[in-house]
Amino acid sequence: MIIALVIIGAIVLFLIGLYNSLAQAKQRVKNAFSDIDVQLKRRFNVIPNLVNTVKGYAKQEEGVLMKVTEARTNFEKATTTSDKLSANDAVSRLLPQIYAVAESYPDLKSNQNFLELQRELVDTEDKIQSARRFFNGAVESYNTKLVTFPSNIAAKMLGYTEEKYFETSKPEERDNVKVEF
Repeated sequence: MIIALVIIGAIVLFLIGLYNSLAQAKQRVKNAFSDIDVQLKRRFNVIPNLVNTVKGYAKQEEGVLMKVTEARTNFEKATTTSDKLSANDAVSRLLPQIYAVAESYPDLKSNQNFLELQRELVDTEDKIQSARRFFNGAVESYNTKLVTFPSNIAAKMLGYTEEKYFETSKPEERDNVKVEF
């Protein structure tokens, strides 16, 4: 009887450990995406200032600036992870076009406000890249738990599902951006 209780107790402790391990891995993924979200919001807070600085110099380039503003608005309205990633991809494609506009205006390139905003945006992009790496590492660890024995059995029973990596959604987005006005 005591041996049976010890075995049952060991099994229960093992299952509790599996559950806790899966729950911690899932929370790491959520936390890692939250870090990305914070940096994307930071980026989108810098963009309006950058756009306004460029607007003063580039009235005829308003089409590009309107697209950036629209992408920022789409991000703010996004409620799902995939919507946020889609809005992020749109802004990532448009930012080089803002810099191309700046290249056409030497006064703008030397404007202290523009230079500071550009530096802040580059810093934010670096932080986003770092947060993406951390997120993908957390996703890898979590997804590995979902496919390795014996945690895969517990994961299926508890309804855990695979998370997607944060990556470029379309192959053409990996190519160099072509800027044309």
